[in-house]
Amino acid sequence: MKILVIDDKKSLSDLVAQFLGQSYAVVTLENGLQALTWMQEGNIPDLIITDLEMPEMDGFELLKQVRQSGVFSDVPIIVLSCRDSSKDRIECLQLGADDYMVKPFNPEELLIRVDKLLVRQ
Repeated sequence: MKILVIDDKKSLSDLVAQFLGQSYAVVTLENGLQALTWMQEGNIPDLIITDLEMPEMDGFELLKQVRQSGVFSDVPIIVLSCRDSSKDRIECLQLGADDYMVKPFNPEELLIRVDKLLVRQ
């Protein structure tokens, strides 16, 4: 199982990769544009974890693009963001996010949420 982690803060994506890497293959990228390009090259992750605030393409636009793509539209997506407003959560869920977690987060909780989404596939 392959997880794609998208965050422009390398320290955070490295932490997530280190923790989830014990159970899954993890690829980290810095923004939505890199992620879409990587996926369009034939890489299909089993799950995506994305930040919202990133350069070039933010998490909102990435959600829209992935859900409209056809090929990747069924890939579960967890938003991992420091934005804690109900409005942002609702927008992400409406755009097709499967889950939303707020930073700082408990890595163990993230792993449980990842496991649950991947078991459903």
